[in-house]
Amino acid sequence: MVNRLAQESSPYLLQHADNPVDWYPWGDEALEKARREDKPIFLSIGYSACHWCHVMAHESFEDAKAAEILNEHFVSIKVDREERPDLDRIYMAAVQALTGGGGWPMSVFLTPDGQPFYGGTYFPPAPRYGMPAFTQVLLAVTDAWQNRRQELVQGGQQLTDVIRQQAGALGAAEPAALKPEILRRARQNLDSDFDPRHGGWGGAPKFPQPMALEFLLRCHHASGDEPALQMVTQTLDAMARGGMYDQLGGGFHRYSVDAQWTIPHFEKMLYDNAQLARVYLHAWQATGDPFYRTIAEETLDYVAREMTDPAGGFYSTQDADSEGEEGKFFAWTPGEIHAVLGSQADAFIETYGVTERGNFTGENILELKGPLEKRAALAAARDQLFQARERRVHPGRDEKVLTSWNGLMLAAFAEAARALDRDDCQQTAENNASFLLRELRTAEGRLYHTWQAGAAKITGYLEDYANLIDGLIELYQTTFEPCWYVAARELAETMIAHFRTSTGFYDTSDDHKALIVRPQELQDNAVPSGNAMAVTALLRLAGLAGDPRYEELAHHDLGAVQELLARHPLGFGQWLQALSYALAQPLEIAIVGKPGAADTQALLAACRAGYRPHQVVAVGPPATEQAVPLLRQRNMVDGQATAYVCVDHACRPPLTGAAALEALR
Repeated sequence: MVNRLAQESSPYLLQHADNPVDWYPWGDEALEKARREDKPIFLSIGYSACHWCHVMAHESFEDAKAAEILNEHFVSIKVDREERPDLDRIYMAAVQALTGGGGWPMSVFLTPDGQPFYGGTYFPPAPRYGMPAFTQVLLAVTDAWQNRRQELVQGGQQLTDVIRQQAGALGAAEPAALKPEILRRARQNLDSDFDPRHGGWGGAPKFPQPMALEFLLRCHHASGDEPALQMVTQTLDAMARGGMYDQLGGGFHRYSVDAQWTIPHFEKMLYDNAQLARVYLHAWQATGDPFYRTIAEETLDYVAREMTDPAGGFYSTQDADSEGEEGKFFAWTPGEIHAVLGSQADAFIETYGVTERGNFTGENILELKGPLEKRAALAAARDQLFQARERRVHPGRDEKVLTSWNGLMLAAFAEAARALDRDDCQQTAENNASFLLRELRTAEGRLYHTWQAGAAKITGYLEDYANLIDGLIELYQTTFEPCWYVAARELAETMIAHFRTSTGFYDTSDDHKALIVRPQELQDNAVPSGNAMAVTALLRLAGLAGDPRYEELAHHDLGAVQELLARHPLGFGQWLQALSYALAQPLEIAIVGKPGAADTQALLAACRAGYRPHQVVAVGPPATEQAVPLLRQRNMVDGQATAYVCVDHACRPPLTGAAALEALR
């Protein structure tokens, strides 16, 4: 027996297609059934790489008794949070308001018109962890729906009102001046909350905070703030040495279940690896430490090898589980290592902290305990173990392609291509951008959110536009092919036309199917918020386009949220990067010269030397017509390649020497 989810493309929904639960995907059919039969909705939201989603599925959604109750008394809807971030945000806000926490699997009970009235996350099959059994919850909700419905409906309306107020938190804010002290206060708060022993912020579980790390790198760049750089390097060292980093295959797991970065939650997410690859790349540029370059390259190599569709898109996630066990693919015993490495085993075991007792259910998650020199010396041994691991049963992989997450990874590959001088990274980035614009953009210039096996669907969200614009800007600055700039600007105009409100942007377009609220996410979470990325992209696009409208919109939005940035820097890391860019008087550099000529390349190399987070660069030959406005009406001086530098709406005298250009930061 299969249910309606068998017709879906999402791997997460397909995982539940043979449940005895009569699942529906979110849509008119399910909502109409709930109204017609006067039944509450049970909404379950999760994603394919979620370990506890798998646990609840096995314990409850495959259970005949639980399915019988659901099928008789509820209309059950299953949603992939990665496909529908709008639904996830709305109903996560409800669960957080009801319980004070959130997570996945998310379990929410709704009225037939979609208003939430009760919810939680994981419910066990029998009472434990201080939680009732899932079937007890179902029966209690059924009783309340039948006998105390008015109370539920009123509570649902009040909860919806709260969510609506949160969604419209910005309102019609008046323009406010941007304040440098906001950056100082945010920097101080990050310092006060920092874990000086292990790096990072918070205790167990400990999450990577790539946006906060990027902000601290900018603090160091702007003022030589050595303690800020120390926080960055201590955290990056600890993460890359610990079990959260895949010591054999490259790439980062989702988070550490302990405060020491030792034992990861084993799923690998595209968005984590996109952001962390860039942090390590920037740290290498800022410090010259080759270890950071190595981690950036290994992370991108992992994505190219294991997370890239032949058509050019990047896959979403790799699962935490294999053969039904969390982390089994990544764990080692000393005996297994000896069997593969022979005489080299002892050196490897010592360097990577392997013991008979183990650090993970009697086995070992590899950690780099020895000096970095040993890491380099054991490269061949790591490769042997990697090849042996490849013969194991691999974790599942979610092969849907999300425009928003692809935009983040596009930016990482594009920037790495020029910083590392790697043609393969540039080719990967160009293939990805071509794929996204070909397969996930309509003839009218609108975006889809997701693609799977040749088919795109779901109207694009703000994050899709904002992240892709940013990725295309990075790709233009790597290749200087005007088509990437043109696509970025077209998408920016579409984003403004369909998502803009009086202050900021809605997460959904003006023609998106109506929900109980129209969300406007401000806070950065594991991924940058669509609003923060929109501001970031508009600030950079303003320099290339010479269009003050983009800058005005970005400054208006930054002014409205800047107090939040100072108080809650971990929740507004991308916003802080945007604010630091806006306040830094970024350089707008136009290089006019013959393509490939030595003097043109010398000027370009000067622009790319070291860590330069506050600039945009355009390169092109002298021409009457230029697609990129920053290049227009610029000519070579005395037949030499010439750089035109503008700062704070004022242009400086043209430069023909690379040394003078390199001195500008």
